[in-house]
Amino acid sequence: MLNAPRSTPAARLAAGRVARDCAVIDVGSNSVRLVIYRLEGRAIWTVYNEKVLAGLGRGLTETGRLSPDGVEQALNALRRFSALLDAMPNVQVFTAATAAVREAQDGREFLRRVETEIGLKLRVISGPEEARYAAFGVMAGQPNAQGIVGDLGGASLELTRLGGDARDAVSLPLGPFSVAGAASRFDAEKLRSSIIKVLAPHAKRFRADDLHAVGGAWRNFALLHMRMSGYPLEVLHQYEISRRDALAAAHFIGSQSQESLGRMPGLSRKRVETLPYAAVLLEALIEQLELEKLTLSAFGLREGLLFEGMDATLRTHDPLVAGCAAMATRGSVDSGFGSALAAWVAPVFSALPPAFEREALLTAAACQLADLGVQLHPDHRADLVFSQVLRAPVPGQTHAERAFIAAASYARHSSSFEPPEPAVISRLLSSERVARARALGAAIRLGCDLSGRNAALLGQTALRLQGPVLAMTVDPGHADLMLGEQTLRRAGNLATRLGRRLVVNSQG
Repeated sequence: MLNAPRSTPAARLAAGRVARDCAVIDVGSNSVRLVIYRLEGRAIWTVYNEKVLAGLGRGLTETGRLSPDGVEQALNALRRFSALLDAMPNVQVFTAATAAVREAQDGREFLRRVETEIGLKLRVISGPEEARYAAFGVMAGQPNAQGIVGDLGGASLELTRLGGDARDAVSLPLGPFSVAGAASRFDAEKLRSSIIKVLAPHAKRFRADDLHAVGGAWRNFALLHMRMSGYPLEVLHQYEISRRDALAAAHFIGSQSQESLGRMPGLSRKRVETLPYAAVLLEALIEQLELEKLTLSAFGLREGLLFEGMDATLRTHDPLVAGCAAMATRGSVDSGFGSALAAWVAPVFSALPPAFEREALLTAAACQLADLGVQLHPDHRADLVFSQVLRAPVPGQTHAERAFIAAASYARHSSSFEPPEPAVISRLLSSERVARARALGAAIRLGCDLSGRNAALLGQTALRLQGPVLAMTVDPGHADLMLGEQTLRRAGNLATRLGRRLVVNSQG
């Protein structure tokens, strides 16, 4: 039997940087999934992810009951998940069963079998709760998100307006298993009419510019769009698709047979079955809700459960800075150095015209990564760090911001700038932003070398822009810090990157 507590997120997650393990068992209408997470304060890391596309909700609209084959597949998956978690006595487990289980006539019988045969008590999530947790998940991964969340499962679509406690929500029977019914042939026009009939009464209420898309069908849609457009960075979280591109892709997908879609590389074959329905649904959503942009979210209901369980103060921390800090401090000499470095470079970069709206936050995140890669071979460090930062599962950053931090991290380890994926840089960053990233990397490199990556020593120095001059000031008692030839070379390189003349002096 699994270790209690299992059914509700009653216990609060730790507010500090103390690492802890959590797991979510998510029994959806299409998939049954176990995800194990490592939480380091506000940072959420996925360490294990297993799913079974059981299709519990297949045929639910016609029969009112769960799919018999789906029930057996789900039970087998849950038995395996239980065995895995029994070997992890200190993990806190959250559970959720969604639309298919809550709506099926035999849903209670399924829950009884899970409890008596496996020893697991599943928590049935209501439609409004499902919508709210999906919104919490989006907020956990993108705190500045605005607009609405669309969580597409096998049997339902949850729409939630972001803001406040995310209670402005509705659950609609617009999942592929619900709208497809018993039809033996995919009929896009008939499907579109059915979707609009259900959606229209709620259209005015949920009109927005941005739809944050949650769910496997949306992820496969975005993956296909990436391949079609030749996009160089295959990272789904916060991948953006314009209204025009989304409509074009949806029309293309909706006109393809399942056989044609199944031949496309990288797409899950079981997801291909639902992809045309998701495409037609997206077209209707764009038109009815007057959407201008689709933004993918890799975070959803499961992360929303974890987010709700966090300490209220911890939820206000930025996930990008927290994630970068957690990445780098595993090999850090001084766990407080990243924050001290961010404060040290801030007077310089805050005096420059911003390259990004959130440049101060991006600068802080890049500084937290100063020690990332110190245990790697120096001949390959810059390339490896660039690749790791570019694709790290750290939320809270757009793709352009992700490329900027990766470029700065590369420049932190190399004065030349030849990152391993130039196509990503040229696609996502302007020349001005590349120049700013190189300057930030040079400043981080200077701070690290000047202080030996020691926060207390760094605090004995200061960096300022004074007109045409980059002024570096050192406390008289620590003037020997400037004796190193390498340190002066690093300072000179930063001044050159900023288009300034370097002046070094002692305070007083």
